Amino acid sequence: MNLSKIGLFTITAIVCNIVAVAGQVDYVNTLVGSASSHALSSGNTYPAVAVPWGMNFWTPMTGEMGNGWTYTYQSNQLRGFKQTHQPSPWINDYGQFAIMPTSGKPVFDQNARSSWFSHMAEDAHPHYYKVYLASHNITAEITPTSRAAVLRFTFGNAGMNNIVVDAFDGGSHVTVDAAKRRITGYTTKNSGGVPRNFKNYFVIDVDCDIADAWIVENGYNDTLHAGASATGSHAGAVVSFICNQGTVVTARVASSFISEEQALLNLNELGNDDFDKVKERAENEWNEKLDRVVIEDDNVDAKRTFYSCLYRSLLFPRSLYEINAEGKIIHYSPYNGKVLDGYMFTDTGFWDTFRSLFPLLNLLFPSMNEKIQQGLANAYRESGFLPEWASPGHRDCMVGNNSASVVADAIVQGVTVHDKEILWEAVTRGANANHPRVSSTGRLGWEYYNSLGYVPCDVGINESAARTLEYAYDDWCIYQMGKALGRPESEIAVYKNRSQNYRNLFDPETKLMRGKKKNGGFADNFNPYKWGGDFTEGNSWHYTWSVFHDPEGLINLMGGNSQFAAMLDSVMTMPPLYDDSYYGFTIHEIREMQISGFGQYAHGNQPIQHMLYLYNFCGQPWKTQYWVREVMNRLYKATPDGYCGDEDNGQTSAWYVFSALGFYPVCPGSGQYVLGAPYFNKVKIRLENGKKLTINARDVSDSDRFVQQYLVNGKVHNFNTIDIATLKNGATIDATMGNAPASLHKGTSTVPTKKKRTYLFGK
Repeated sequence: MNLSKIGLFTITAIVCNIVAVAGQVDYVNTLVGSASSHALSSGNTYPAVAVPWGMNFWTPMTGEMGNGWTYTYQSNQLRGFKQTHQPSPWINDYGQFAIMPTSGKPVFDQNARSSWFSHMAEDAHPHYYKVYLASHNITAEITPTSRAAVLRFTFGNAGMNNIVVDAFDGGSHVTVDAAKRRITGYTTKNSGGVPRNFKNYFVIDVDCDIADAWIVENGYNDTLHAGASATGSHAGAVVSFICNQGTVVTARVASSFISEEQALLNLNELGNDDFDKVKERAENEWNEKLDRVVIEDDNVDAKRTFYSCLYRSLLFPRSLYEINAEGKIIHYSPYNGKVLDGYMFTDTGFWDTFRSLFPLLNLLFPSMNEKIQQGLANAYRESGFLPEWASPGHRDCMVGNNSASVVADAIVQGVTVHDKEILWEAVTRGANANHPRVSSTGRLGWEYYNSLGYVPCDVGINESAARTLEYAYDDWCIYQMGKALGRPESEIAVYKNRSQNYRNLFDPETKLMRGKKKNGGFADNFNPYKWGGDFTEGNSWHYTWSVFHDPEGLINLMGGNSQFAAMLDSVMTMPPLYDDSYYGFTIHEIREMQISGFGQYAHGNQPIQHMLYLYNFCGQPWKTQYWVREVMNRLYKATPDGYCGDEDNGQTSAWYVFSALGFYPVCPGSGQYVLGAPYFNKVKIRLENGKKLTINARDVSDSDRFVQQYLVNGKVHNFNTIDIATLKNGATIDATMGNAPASLHKGTSTVPTKKKRTYLFGK
């Protein structure tokens, strides 16, 4: 057992004077979240074999072709190894194809070629995957670059062995050039969001003579026949090799959304490196990113959870750009089908990821978000709108106009943004228009919102209250962005004023947000436990807190600190009652809330994830400290069932990363974090600007979870927020911990209960 390999210990061999030090990548379990199903999500993830923000991911494939649950931990057969671009099982995939090694008689059908496997013979890492295919006596391995990969197959049986290339249905092509030991082709399979000329071109070079080749044109019901080229509804090929026992065949694979010629260029990412060298490069790339945060703590399980979450936070948004023969950055536009200059990124839903994923990039990897912002500007140039959910182009999914938050937070945090004027044009257009074909892009109901101050619930627009609340926050973001860009107050004041539109939905009788009719009356038959309807994947208890930019305004509406705290308490202590009549069945998000043991607190979905930090604003920060650690301990684990709902492209993981550090971006665009409590004894963060951020909480534990005092750079910090600029300039945070809230101790306490009021209106 190689203990340093799995990151449990650093082994010192005194006799040989050897020290084996594990990198942070060794703490990562890529199988976290994969024990999921349509009915119940434990993350709805798959083990992505990739480099950070890579264009292509690879994954073992347990599901049938087209099944969004491409890999589930509870399965016991593999059908292939898929190049995937899937951000979520609900969105599904595009540009995918699969490779599968087999032994004996050539077969193409996905069930006939499948193999039994065991997790005991599976080795899953971000940079490397290995599994024993028992039905074929083959060991398969994968290691990636951004646009290429190397697959290595060790054939245990002598005689005929094969590699299946499945280009999937929807229109595809495969060509076998035995003389060159090369298979080329394309797949058009997708679940939407692509132009009509969409193709993913691939090239596969093998290092062994091809003895025979068989093809199919029309999928699994077709008969394999000898041939070198197939074009049809579902093309595929099987190439065969005559092997000795233990023969190793390596396949070098690359793809391109631009052309076959570009796919060949992308193959150059591998250079002349063999499998092990490419694996080493990928491992180093992961360690360089993960090592930005170094934890000094004996809690190995929590470190595994942390780095598994950090891994998930560095996969999306996906790079969708390539580099041509002249070294120029180009991309296939998922918006207009043209090949154009510049960056492009995709596979993220801002409804999820504006909350903490993009703020995390702005803190740890601002140079990456610099590129992403250029990609957003290109998306606007090519489609007339910023994306809200992109995969790879605009998708009709979720609500809100949270691209405004993603752009504003980057600018406020000082990320280098090259296209500020274009992005300003983009966010203001998106606030006052709706995409003609994709209702979730721009603002559905913007005319009502701008004239009435809310989207009515009785004009045929669903989830109207959720839209209103998110539009109000997004308007605040536009106002902040306008101030940062020096736009005149006469131009931007309208967004400041609209940011208060959340008040129009507040019902003083229930102290909750409610849908409102066009005539100004509240929606009839109000049930605060009803999911959907006026809200998005949640109920009024979840969405009432979506006033990220003005918690003190919400406190005042509720009647003051004590009333506000009591309402927060109610969320945590009420039974998990629900009304699913809007859907007609119990959606998985409801079930995940019901079984989590946190009352109405539905951490498995995004709308309420910031709520626990709001205790800071009503003078009870110890409740933030208590409940955040409870959520971290009970709803996150580095196991296949390690999430309490959909992981969602890094958002739910980034929540854990921030919370473990001891602060959280309740209001992206504010330039501040709200304080919680550090989870680890010591964390050292290496920032891109060369500065260092150190967080010390020497005595922190599950019992000593309450902050008694904060020191920032040696000075007492009596506020519940901290300026991000302070951290980015290099800082040391010292948290003194105790086993009871500081306010309950006798004597004077310096626990943060005051608020820095720099982003609250009217203060």
